[in-house]
Amino acid sequence: MNDVTMKFSIKNDKESEMKKILATVYDALQEKGYDPINQIVGYILSEDPTYITNHNNARGLIRRLDRDDLLHVLVKSYLNN
Repeated sequence: MNDVTMKFSIKNDKESEMKKILATVYDALQEKGYDPINQIVGYILSEDPTYITNHNNARGLIRRLDRDDLLHVLVKSYLNN
């Protein structure tokens, strides 16, 4: 039996899911010929889903993310790197 206590972190899972969603949205925007960074920034600033293409369900995916949580993770990531 392993005597090490496992740590469970919803936060890390949530950040991992956000990263996956953003990567999928980025790829979908790029495939459709958009500038993914500009489109994602436009969405974050306005919360208008029309900045995101429906291609590969990108619009539906990004709407699953809480904008405040997304900004928190992005700023934290930027400052930590």
